[in-house]
Amino acid sequence: MCGVVIAMAEIKFPIQIQLFALVSLTGDGSKIYVWFYDILFGELQCAWRIIMIREMTKTDFELFWPTFAVVIQAQQTYAFNPDMTFEQAYDLWCKTPIKAFVYVDNDVVLGTYYIKANAMGPSGHICNCGYMVSSEARGKGIARLMCEHSQQTAIALGFEAMQFNSVVSTNDVAVRLWQKLGFGIVGTIPNAYKHAELGLVDSYVMYKWLKA
Repeated sequence: MCGVVIAMAEIKFPIQIQLFALVSLTGDGSKIYVWFYDILFGELQCAWRIIMIREMTKTDFELFWPTFAVVIQAQQTYAFNPDMTFEQAYDLWCKTPIKAFVYVDNDVVLGTYYIKANAMGPSGHICNCGYMVSSEARGKGIARLMCEHSQQTAIALGFEAMQFNSVVSTNDVAVRLWQKLGFGIVGTIPNAYKHAELGLVDSYVMYKWLKA
C-alpha cells in the first residue's frame, strides 16, 4: 500500500478532476491503478502509471550514474572511493553482487539497490544490501519500498537474515527507516567513518532475522 499512496500523490489528473470521486487504489506490482467515478457521465474510469522495481541494466546504471557519483563524492553515507570511475562503480554495484535492482517511475530511474552474500560458508545465510535514491525523489518512500522488496528477494534467494555492515551514525534518516523496518543496531564501530563535514563519526552494524 505504501507504493500506492506515493503514486496517488503524483498522478496528474485532468482539469475536470472536481467532477471525479476517488473510488479505490489497486496495484499489480508494476502498475498503480486509480479508480474514480465520473460524476458528470456516471461512469467508472481508471488511470494508471508504471511504477516498477526490476533488475538493473547497464543502461539503467548509466542513467543513475550522476546520482551515484554525487553520493560517493559527498563522503557522508558510503564508504566507497569517491574517485572511482563509472566502470569501477558498475562492477561494484551491479556485477559483484548477486543481483542489482532499479526503481523506475514512468521510465525515470529514481533509485537502486544491490543484494549479495555478507559472508561465505557457515555465514552464507546472511545477505547484505545497499540502497541509493536520487536527490529529487527522496522523502517519497522509495527507500522503504526498495528495502521491503530486497527482503522479499533475499528470502527468495534462500537467505535467512540481512545485515548492514556500516550505517553511518549521522545518517539519521536511514537509521530511523531501518529501525522502523525491523533492523536493530547490534554493534557500534567507533570512529569508523571520516565524514566530509563532521570528521570521525561512528558506524552501526544493523541486522534483521528474515526467516519466520
